[in-house]
Amino acid sequence: QVQLVESGGGSVQAGGSLRLSCAVSGDLNNYYCMGWFRQAPGREREAVGHINTRGGYYYYTESVKGRFTLSQLNAKSPLYLQMNSLKPEDTAMYYCAASAKRKYYGDSCGSGPDFTFWGQGTQVTVSH
Repeated sequence: QVQLVESGGGSVQAGGSLRLSCAVSGDLNNYYCMGWFRQAPGREREAVGHINTRGGYYYYTESVKGRFTLSQLNAKSPLYLQMNSLKPEDTAMYYCAASAKRKYYGDSCGSGPDFTFWGQGTQVTVSH
């Protein structure tokens, strides 16, 4: 089992920045991908970005490319999501997730259903 705890959400004005953190604990040898998803009221959950913790693969959804950056020192370290140039349409509950599906260096991480472990979420609100 892997436990995930998010922090760093809040309210900002458009153009501002936030950094989300996801602390990971538990069986750290048995997860291979980690990432962020978001869900706004009335909308489906979407992947924001994820990484292969063994290296060699990053994914960002098109709407955040150039504005959001994932970083993680190693597979036992927190996963960060630096969000710059925030827009009102970025407003959502942001969830950290990890996948126990075995991956090797360079493998893609799949989609939401491949992610087994989820945090409780942290709210991000961007005002005009």
